Amino acid sequence: MANTNVAFGLRPVGVNGQGANTTGATEYRIAAGNTNVIYQGSPVIPLSTGFIDIVGAAAGGTVSLLGVFWGCEYVSSTTGKTVWSNHWPGSGADSNHPVKAYVYDNPNQTFVIAADASLTNEATARGHVFANANFATATSGSSTTGISSAKLGVSTIATTAALHLRIIGIQDDVDNQDFTAAGIPVIVRLNNSFNAPNGSIAAGTVSTTGV
Repeated sequence: MANTNVAFGLRPVGVNGQGANTTGATEYRIAAGNTNVIYQGSPVIPLSTGFIDIVGAAAGGTVSLLGVFWGCEYVSSTTGKTVWSNHWPGSGADSNHPVKAYVYDNPNQTFVIAADASLTNEATARGHVFANANFATATSGSSTTGISSAKLGVSTIATTAALHLRIIGIQDDVDNQDFTAAGIPVIVRLNNSFNAPNGSIAAGTVSTTGV
């Protein structure tokens, strides 16, 4: 039976070593003139200007990830009213006011993400735990729901330190347990979190090398 999961990007599920905790969003800023759409569940990066933006490449790019975007607040340039949105639409903000973005940026935050392809069977999937992976797509999403379409790229799974995601488990989900089909919910953390003491992708430290 095929899995019911569709792409939803990265969804916070907990924190390493603790119970469920999905309330760790930090406020950052998006430049009012930023035309890149940032979807809920999208990985985002820090910019040298002090703002944030969506990752620069579908697989994640070469910049350490700051965290996962979960929504924003801005003043509409047409109505003058405050808008709360689960995604940044890439336009519509009054530049006289800040665009406030909320990001899950704890290096120990865990997320669930859908696999983009078959994991063959449960034993094979279990063998990928503690390995690393990149995104199959991290820059797209739905203009209707505002939700990211990012998935884990099964073909990218390896020990490589520069890959963005560390696989730490498989989520138990009765509606998504067909390992022969895409959509298995994989539990991950950001392998090269910008906020981690040794989080730089360029560093390629031992602690980010998968097994």
